[in-house]
Amino acid sequence: MKIAILSMALPLLFVACEADRESQVQPPGQESPPKEEALKVGAEVLQGNKPTDKLDVYLVGFHPIVDTPTHQMEAHHFCHQVNTDFAQCVLFDGNEDGANLNGVEYIISEKLFAELPEEEKQYWHPHNFEILSGQLVAPGLPDVAEHELMAGKMNSYGKTWHFWHTGGAGTPGEKFPLGPPTLAWSFNADGEVKPELLESRDSAMGLNTEEARENRQDLVEKARPQRGVDRLSDAYPQRKKPEGIKAAPADGAPPPSP
Repeated sequence: MKIAILSMALPLLFVACEADRESQVQPPGQESPPKEEALKVGAEVLQGNKPTDKLDVYLVGFHPIVDTPTHQMEAHHFCHQVNTDFAQCVLFDGNEDGANLNGVEYIISEKLFAELPEEEKQYWHPHNFEILSGQLVAPGLPDVAEHELMAGKMNSYGKTWHFWHTGGAGTPGEKFPLGPPTLAWSFNADGEVKPELLESRDSAMGLNTEEARENRQDLVEKARPQRGVDRLSDAYPQRKKPEGIKAAPADGAPPPSP
């Protein structure tokens, strides 16, 4: 029954969003002439968009950049759940027509994370706090379906690269994607995300992070210790980890002997 409810709700994700969220950045360049617009319309009809047609799960959360944790951004994820253990997402800085593609994220289960080489694990951030705090949301999805979706992501990990800093929390964005891609991380304790970033998202999209947090407290018992929880702890001296958020024994250290 739970799977049926979720599968019926997912197609509604893009049409039932609480509100549009516009990008803060307009890329440089001339407007497309009528000839190019006609070519785009023709290509859409004749070529199809099979890979992007599968991006049927919409999530909104926040990311700090590993090398500069004060650089934080709102991230709109348009995802395809390939199978139970693996999802792939394209990241944008908004959810309307003018949104800019600024990153990608792969999401894997705890099972697949455990199978990764130790060297690879340093690139994957934990998701439990994002879920339990209410910061990660699926706008427009019915409460029952969203709760089931979040429950299925407990103990999962993400690997995120951002290619373009398009602004956030009062920080102006770059007009063009510059430099190398940057590894992004997750927030893992209270006192890490900039309050203005959270308030701006909730106000613009009609969301309530605290209410989402309260509704997910039954998921705390599902939370297991995760690697990467304390990766950026030095950048947030006032952070406080809530119940259910614990670092795995090997966090930031070589794996223990068998």
